[in-house]
Amino acid sequence: MKYIQSNIKHLRKLKKFSQERFAEELKWTRSMVGSYEEGRSEPPIDRLIELSNYFNIPIDILVKNDLRLAKDTSFIEVGNKRVLFPVTVNEANEDLIEIIPAKASAGYLQGYADPEYIEQLQKIKLPFLPTGTHRAFPISGDSMLPVKEGSFVVAKFVDDITDVKDGRTYIVLTKNDGLVYKRLYNKIKEKGCLELHSDNKAYQPFDVKMEDIIEIWEFTCCINTQEYDKDELKLSSIMNMFQELRVELESIKNKA
Repeated sequence: MKYIQSNIKHLRKLKKFSQERFAEELKWTRSMVGSYEEGRSEPPIDRLIELSNYFNIPIDILVKNDLRLAKDTSFIEVGNKRVLFPVTVNEANEDLIEIIPAKASAGYLQGYADPEYIEQLQKIKLPFLPTGTHRAFPISGDSMLPVKEGSFVVAKFVDDITDVKDGRTYIVLTKNDGLVYKRLYNKIKEKGCLELHSDNKAYQPFDVKMEDIIEIWEFTCCINTQEYDKDELKLSSIMNMFQELRVELESIKNKA
């Protein structure tokens, strides 16, 4: 259990508890806490269960991840459990933007809560972005034209799914479909789900239940890596493009 020693100490300090107070909370002894934190012994499974239940963090997160790499608030709800939400910062403690590579986007579903996976991603800093945690996600397919396949959408992490605004575009990570980029409509009160719409009307909208949603990221800007064809550069096409992006541009203007 590589990280359990440092994790117990880190979680105790996040609570601002002394070892005595921490022992009282978990109904352990003070000597147990000291022994675990100093690495003189490892907690048995029943102690790990108690620790997991107290902090509402899965046991595998407690034993396999270095929680010191996470901020105090770097956890997200998945069902009735919290999982680690790693955030990368530079030497000036400024958030960096992790770039999810197109070829590895399928692996994000397994690695989104793994600090080691997030740490190995390439990173950039875009100083014009609004405050918040951002990541850059690859776009595949033609369901969200004029955003072309091969582009990257830079999006801001949404802490509360109920804050999703009708008609805005978001990156959504779901248990079944992985990463998708769609225009969302909030139907949580009516149906307990979000409606996901494609801007390309050849694709039908579909619902995703709340319990199947792992992460949501709100569109901030798009980085296009492909040239446009001549037909796409016609005045009518450009006007349609700006009409489609009007909601996003207004959103960024209001946040600035």
